[in-house]
Amino acid sequence: MEISSEQLDGDIYKINLTGRMDIPGNAEVDITFSGMTASPRKFFILDLSGVDFIASIGIRTILMSAKAIQNRGGKIVLLNPDSHVEKILSVAGVGTILDIVHSLETALIMFSSQPTLEEND
Repeated sequence: MEISSEQLDGDIYKINLTGRMDIPGNAEVDITFSGMTASPRKFFILDLSGVDFIASIGIRTILMSAKAIQNRGGKIVLLNPDSHVEKILSVAGVGTILDIVHSLETALIMFSSQPTLEEND
């Protein structure tokens, strides 16, 4: 499992995951992912296009971070999961909790009405 991140426009950060979010894969990225999302940053796009499998432990990692982000007044959007991963997320009910989108442009629109960090200070 691999993880990388990049800052997009404004206060939006994109986290890219690649590999299998099963027990061994999740163990490789859990601390890094949690650290990236625990910062004062508030707006995240989680790119799942490189994830070819997700187990319950991977879903748990995403939801725990999402809860922490939402508690800070932030938001996380899941971007472009492949059809197999999206089906697993759907069965687990993740789509009722988090937005799942299929283009970066749509993900960015999801943040257009969110206040920036400076506006909240």
